[in-house]
Amino acid sequence: MVRTRFAPSPTGFLHIGGARTALFSWAYAKKNNGTFILRVEDTDLERSSQESVDSIIEGMNWLGLHHDEGPFFQMQRMERYKQVIQQMLDAGTAYYCYCSKDELDVMREEQRSNGEKPRYNRKCRESHKPRDGVQPVVRFKNPTDGVVAWDDLVKGRIEIANSELDDLIIARPDGTPTYNFCVVVDDWDMGITHVTRGDDHVNNTPRQINILKALGVTPPQYAHLPMILRDDGQKMSKRRDPVSVMQYKDMGILPEALLNYLARLCWGHGDDEVFSIEQFIEWFDLSNISPSPARFDMKKLHWVNAQHIKSMSNDKLIDLLKPKLTNYNLSGLDLMAILDLVKSRSDNLNSLATEVAYFYQPQITNEADVAKHLTPEAISILASFANALENIPEWTLDSIKATIKEFCTSNNVKMPQLGMPLRLKLCGTTQTPSFDAVIYILGKNNALSRIAN
Repeated sequence: MVRTRFAPSPTGFLHIGGARTALFSWAYAKKNNGTFILRVEDTDLERSSQESVDSIIEGMNWLGLHHDEGPFFQMQRMERYKQVIQQMLDAGTAYYCYCSKDELDVMREEQRSNGEKPRYNRKCRESHKPRDGVQPVVRFKNPTDGVVAWDDLVKGRIEIANSELDDLIIARPDGTPTYNFCVVVDDWDMGITHVTRGDDHVNNTPRQINILKALGVTPPQYAHLPMILRDDGQKMSKRRDPVSVMQYKDMGILPEALLNYLARLCWGHGDDEVFSIEQFIEWFDLSNISPSPARFDMKKLHWVNAQHIKSMSNDKLIDLLKPKLTNYNLSGLDLMAILDLVKSRSDNLNSLATEVAYFYQPQITNEADVAKHLTPEAISILASFANALENIPEWTLDSIKATIKEFCTSNNVKMPQLGMPLRLKLCGTTQTPSFDAVIYILGKNNALSRIAN
C-alpha cells in the first residue's frame, strides 16, 4: 500500500514550494488509494513555533490537502529515537565519539591544508575511551567502500561513493537525535513507501539510505522535485516575492487555481492547462515530473485563476465573495445576474468583489474622470437620456438596447458621449460591462435615481 508524507519544519509559513511538494505527495497517495501523512519536524527548538504549526495547517486546509494520519510531531517521539540509537550502539552500527570541538577544528584545518575534503577522520570508530568532562556524540558507522545508489523517480539513477560520506552524527552530546536520523526512524515506523521532497535534500538521501539498510529496512522510493524559480530565473525570496500560500488567498486566488498552477510546475498532461483536482489525481504520476527547474509566472497564475472563476458556480462564488462585501446590503438586486455579467472580467476574487460592489454602492473616486466625463454637456445628455428611460413601457434588455440606439440616433449623440458619463453615474467608474446590461440589472427606479443624483 502506498504511504506518502509531507514533513515541513514549523519555522515559518507554508511556502509555495512546500505546497507543491505536499500536493504531489497527496495526489500520489490519492491516485493509488494510499495514505497521506502529515509529519511536523520540530526538532529545531530555537526556530520552531506553534504559530508556524498553525500557519502550515491553515494553508494545507485552505488548499484542501487534508492528511489521513497525523499530524505527528518529532519532539513527541524522542524516546523512540533514543531506543533505536541504543539498538544501533548494541549492534555496532553506531559508536560514541569523544573528540572535542577543538580537535575537530584542527583535524579539518589539516585536511584543508593538504587539499583534502574536510570530514571526520573516524578516530573513535573502532577504539574509544570515555574522557572526563566530554559528553560524547553518537556517530553512524557509514560503510567505507562501495556506493549507495537509488533510482530517483524524477532524477533517474543516482550513485554516491561511500568514501564521499563521513560518519554522520546521529545524536548530540545531550542525547537529542539529529535531523537525518529522526527522518529515517519516522519513515521506517510510519511505513513510508514514497518520499517526495525538494532536490535540496538529495545530499541527505545517501546517508538516510545507509542508516535504513543498517537497520535492516528497505528504503522507500525517492522523488526529488526541482526548484521553483522566479520568472527571471532567480531564486524566489520572501523579501520580494509572495512565497507564503496564504498570501495568495489574500490576493484573491482560488485554492483550486493555485493547485492547478502548482501542478503544472514541472509536470504536465499534454497541452492541458486548466483542470480540476480530480483530473489531476487521475493523470498524475511521479515518473512524469520533469527534473528541470520551473519558473513561476504570476501572469499565468492569474490567467488560470480567471478560468476557474469563469467556470465556478455562482452559488460558490457568492459564498466566497460575501466576506469581502460585508459593507454592502446585497438585497434588492439579482446577484446571480450580476455575477453572470462580471465574473468573466476578473482574474481574482478581490477585483471581482469590486466589480460586484459597483452595483450596490457607486463611489466616484477619480476626480480626473469627473472633470473629463461629467461636463455640463454630458449632464444635459444624461438628463435627456433619463427621460427616454422613464418612457420605456416594458423593462427588458432588448427594449433598453433599442432605447439607447434610438436616443443616440435622434439626438446625434455618439455612443461614448453617452456611455462614459453614464457608466460613472451608474457604477462610479468608467470600467463597467455593457451599460445596457448594467441598466437592466439595476432596474428602472435605481438607474434613474443614480443618473439624477
